[in-house]
Amino acid sequence: MTCPICARPTVSDWRPFCSKRCADVDLAKWLGGAYRVPSEDPEDAEEALRAAGEATPRPH
Repeated sequence: MTCPICARPTVSDWRPFCSKRCADVDLAKWLGGAYRVPSEDPEDAEEALRAAGEATPRPH
């Protein structure tokens, strides 16, 4: 098996990665939204807008 980030052989301590660096690169991609899957479903868009509206603080 090869590392999905750099294609070097994996190391059992970091599997499926070859090193902590590649594991951290992958985590940063997850946190940054690089692995998101866009949706064309109108219900998903409406739900996201509702959630964003609820999360936005309202002025007093």
